[in-house]
Amino acid sequence: MTQQTRTGLKELQRLDMRIHSARQRIRDFDPQFEEVEEPALILESELETSRNRLKEMKAEERRLERGTEEKRERVKRLDERLGGVRNLREEAAVSAELEMVRRALQNDEQEAMTLIDQVRKGEERVSELEAAFMEASELVEPKKKALLAEREEAMKDLDLLEKKREAFAGELDPEELRIYDAIRGKGQRAAVAELTEDGACGNCFGIVPLQHQNEIRHGNTLIRCEACGVILAAPDENGGDDDGSSADVSAGNAGAESASDEAAGSDEAAGSDEDAGSDEDAAAVGASDDSGDDEEE
Repeated sequence: MTQQTRTGLKELQRLDMRIHSARQRIRDFDPQFEEVEEPALILESELETSRNRLKEMKAEERRLERGTEEKRERVKRLDERLGGVRNLREEAAVSAELEMVRRALQNDEQEAMTLIDQVRKGEERVSELEAAFMEASELVEPKKKALLAEREEAMKDLDLLEKKREAFAGELDPEELRIYDAIRGKGQRAAVAELTEDGACGNCFGIVPLQHQNEIRHGNTLIRCEACGVILAAPDENGGDDDGSSADVSAGNAGAESASDEAAGSDEAAGSDEDAGSDEDAAAVGASDDSGDDEEE
């Protein structure tokens, strides 16, 4: 596993963390929608309950009306029958039945009057709830539209991140990617961790053997933490910031080397001049000696 692959896996892990955050952000919209819609939903539920209750009361009112009408007809027939009785026994029986029906009719009429009043109050309550629900809906709608727009934007961001992740993963070594995905799984477990300054795993902080530390920093072997199983990677140089400082350092080093070369060239030139001067002096001395010899002769 090369250092480049390790860097790629670390970048892939950063992308996966951003994707996880984006998905969590989208999930967080659900309780926000519930919070915004809650007042209108409560009113809607109460309105539906009131409508159902009003419907039941009106059905009961119609039933009482039919029952009252039937009892009135029965009272009318019993009155007619009472006028045609032939003996006291038959008169007593008809009179008792007529009295019973009249009491039942009176009870139904009383219940109907009470029910009519309840229906009137129920209709007023439904009207109030309908007005309140319309007002709450008008207040909720702008907030809901704003949340929908935000969620749509978050979903677009997630789609871009997933496409970027797919393209980036396609450039990695398939075997390394398989190991990474197997460690990470469907959860959010870390798959790659950097060594700390003291040579510990950046995930579980267990100490890594020195030999493994050297292989992680300089070797090409995939090393996993013996304690937690994550892939261990060397820390990013310069704290992982690619801000051009490396290029500045390289340029400075190149300048220093160039200056050193110039200085060395100057020293060599000076040395050559000195050698040449020494040779000229030696030649002059030699010429002087020769002229002295000639004079002696």
